[in-house]
Amino acid sequence: MQNKGLIRLFAILFGIVSIYQLSFTFIINKIEGEAEDFAINKISSDEDNYVAKREVEEASYLDSIGNQTVYNIGVASFTYNEAKEKELNKGLDLKGGINVILQISVKDILKGLANNSKDPVFNKALDEASEAAKNSQDTYLDLFFEKFSEVSAGSTKLASPDIFANKALSNDINFQMTDEEARPVIRRKVDESITSAFEVLRKRIDKFGVTQPNIQRLGTSGRILVELPGAKDIDRVKSLLQSTAQLEFWETFKADQILPYLVSADEILKGIVDAETVASEPVQEETEIDSLLSDISTDSLDVAQSNPLLSLMVQPGFQGSPVIATFALKDTAEVNGYLKMPQVVQARPAELKTAKLVWGKPAKDSELVELYALKSNREGIPPLSGSVITDASQSYDLGNRPSVSMQMDGKGARIWEELTGKAFREQGNIAIVLDDIVYSAPGVSSGPISGGNSEISGNFTLNEAIDLANVLRAGKLPASADIISSEVVGPSLGHEAINSGMMSFLIAMIIVLVWMIFYYGKAGIFSDIALSFNILLIFGVLAGLGAVLTLPGIAGIVLTIGMAVDANVIIYERIKEEVLKGKGKKQAIDDGFKNALSSILDANITTGLTALILLVFGTGPIQGFATTLLIGIITSLFTAIFVTRLLIEWYVEKKGRSLDFYTGATKNLFKNVNIDFLSKRKVAYIISGIALVISLGSLFSLGLNQGVDFVGGRSYQIRFEHPVNPSEIDAELDAVFGSTEVKTFGGPNQVKVTTKYKVDEEATEVDQEIQQKLYESLLKYLPEGTTYEQFLGGSEDAKIGILQSIKVGPTIADDIKKNAVWAILGSLAIVFMYILLRFTKWQFSLGAVAAVFHDVIIVLGIFSLTYKFMPFNMEIDQAFIAAILTVIGYSLNDTVIIFDRIREVINEKGWSAGNNVNFALNSTLGRTLNTSMTTLVVLITIFIFGGESLRGFMFAMIIGIGVGTYSSLFIATPVMYDTLKKSVTSGKKKEE
Repeated sequence: MQNKGLIRLFAILFGIVSIYQLSFTFIINKIEGEAEDFAINKISSDEDNYVAKREVEEASYLDSIGNQTVYNIGVASFTYNEAKEKELNKGLDLKGGINVILQISVKDILKGLANNSKDPVFNKALDEASEAAKNSQDTYLDLFFEKFSEVSAGSTKLASPDIFANKALSNDINFQMTDEEARPVIRRKVDESITSAFEVLRKRIDKFGVTQPNIQRLGTSGRILVELPGAKDIDRVKSLLQSTAQLEFWETFKADQILPYLVSADEILKGIVDAETVASEPVQEETEIDSLLSDISTDSLDVAQSNPLLSLMVQPGFQGSPVIATFALKDTAEVNGYLKMPQVVQARPAELKTAKLVWGKPAKDSELVELYALKSNREGIPPLSGSVITDASQSYDLGNRPSVSMQMDGKGARIWEELTGKAFREQGNIAIVLDDIVYSAPGVSSGPISGGNSEISGNFTLNEAIDLANVLRAGKLPASADIISSEVVGPSLGHEAINSGMMSFLIAMIIVLVWMIFYYGKAGIFSDIALSFNILLIFGVLAGLGAVLTLPGIAGIVLTIGMAVDANVIIYERIKEEVLKGKGKKQAIDDGFKNALSSILDANITTGLTALILLVFGTGPIQGFATTLLIGIITSLFTAIFVTRLLIEWYVEKKGRSLDFYTGATKNLFKNVNIDFLSKRKVAYIISGIALVISLGSLFSLGLNQGVDFVGGRSYQIRFEHPVNPSEIDAELDAVFGSTEVKTFGGPNQVKVTTKYKVDEEATEVDQEIQQKLYESLLKYLPEGTTYEQFLGGSEDAKIGILQSIKVGPTIADDIKKNAVWAILGSLAIVFMYILLRFTKWQFSLGAVAAVFHDVIIVLGIFSLTYKFMPFNMEIDQAFIAAILTVIGYSLNDTVIIFDRIREVINEKGWSAGNNVNFALNSTLGRTLNTSMTTLVVLITIFIFGGESLRGFMFAMIIGIGVGTYSSLFIATPVMYDTLKKSVTSGKKKEE
């Protein structure tokens, strides 16, 4: 081997850099462990909201040392913040946290661009596009253009003055433009708004305090991926991401101006609401008005308890108060329904026609909420909006409660002075409204406020005030952001995943290391050294690139171990062949490495191509799997081809010792094997044909157990203290949600609950409603005294409750399914082309792809046949697609190595009626079985010790590896042989 010195230097430097990169991870883990202990010691678990309080204390501790030097290495020193940026990132499944995909509402953007046009054609097109989007893969904007053309039928243009040819877009769109000319401009404006939303979200997340967040746009559809590993307060995160930060300042009506109308509305409702809920005795209207306006206690409302609206009122607002009345939080939806009824709206007096009734922000843990009335106008435009805010910061009000201070620009300061001056003169109030919720409605007692300074107060927690200040600084979203897909992993589950993942990794590693020594003796020791070095390099590269390590990523690393072993096995088997030819050890080693190189490269390139497909089409953990697999392919090639050779040549040349590539137990294994594989191909065709028919029959009749990834819905992994009966829980939850699926997931005290309840509704309130209903329904199965917060599983010491939740909207579920199909087809197409280019004969490509189709159908068939009774999760989700693509890669790996040997033998010895094909198959049999058995042992180890979330994933790969090994020998090669034989026979006849 040439340039040994350079390779040795590169290997040493590569190793040193990897150790250097990983050293930051060890330092950070130590420091964060100390911060966690500090928070636990300071905040007892007996305190209310202890999880959030511990999170604040932990963050405070880390903030306090952020700029302190915590690591010295040589002449370099690093602060905590600098070291944190260099640590190995852990994904959600290892650290806990939240992963969401947000859909920026293109409908809202279009409304904004059209200046909230009331044009009936425009609005009908928006509504029809929204409906079509539920069952279409097209973007909302494309659907809008299509529906607009259908609805308008040429009568209305996009560039109409009432739609997009408005004053705001006058520089870009004029009324003379055709629809074809206006569409690109609208498309560009929509994209600019989505980019703006992306930047707003990025600024918010940067200020949130979560380390190593990930935010990225997904294509051009308006979707944004946000990953926040380590985030524990999930409701806070969701609020931060979805808040549009639509800040507005409004003048308010007073209670005595609105309450008479509510009494009138109540009278109207008596004639509308069902007779069973209407009181038989009428209430004297005059008495009601007098009592409401005199600010007497709620006892005076006893006479109105049977009235539809007034009976829901807990307390009326006192005279002169901006609070109209107080209601129970649970009754707000019913009150809204009453107040929006056409008959009730029409009964408004003239001065209240444009009034805007909105709710206040309830105090934490309060069951009551206040109703306000804002002085609006026909256009619904506030006197002052949040666009004038130039800065915001968390502060404290006069009562030492958390609040938010704001500074306005010059224009805003002038309007604010006018607004506060008017409120002072008229003894009025100004409501500070954020996203249609009144946070406070203070009066002005000391004259107009100049300078543009203002403050928002109103039942804030410290975190809420901090988040609101950050949101206001970042700016408002140009449109609403709906969470269409989310995955929440509790920290306790992440902690368990690390333990199970590392345990499976170490056990698999030990088994492989011992096996290599058992099979190859001293040569196996050199492989083990190279293999260990390979693992160091993988983790070092992951840390250096800032990549994210996930549980499937650990599985990818373990699979890489199998591939590294495969490369060493190919090399050692070739060296043994060269020795049998009578060559000296040095020459045999040289030729063995040289002859093995082609097979190793072909095998790794085909696997690398499937990993690239995963990287392109996958998301989250699947990308983590693909990333580690790609890195592992590169490092294993380097260590197997160069590092192993350096060690072997050092031992043989420098030490002058003999090196055998076998032990006493394995010396004669596969030595004189002579199996006539081709003669058995017809039997194999029949067996495979039967298996394919059964598999396809099951797929068409029984189908597959599709997870929420593919059908949409919500799923929750819930753990109890004692074993539970899933059928019993299923029956109880069916009564609450209409339809649920409850299965044992892992141990008998753990279940997975899946429901499609309100699957089309993306609001955070729906998530909270479902969680609350789950808590109330399952409370009797939980230990006595379990709180709702404990049930949500917010800390690592939370051993019961919700460990993981996943939500996937139906639209994105369709997209995931489509991407999965494209991933599989794309992988097959790319590999077909590679093999065609590499082997120059289409028969080789046909054989390889036929084997792959065979493997995929049988794996799917086995899942279809067995998912109903297997004791572990066998859902078809993104992880399963990763397993299928890995099986494709492995099967092709195996097939390519066999084909490579067949091509080599045929080039040397000719066709010979298939005898040389059999010879090639027998010569690679040792490698095929050795590698397959090693890989299977590794996968079975992960299957047993790697945790429940990986079990179905591993099962698919175990079946795939077994079937793939069989198909390489009995499907791929026979199909290639039968089609190529015709070509060879036809060629000979032409020559004759």
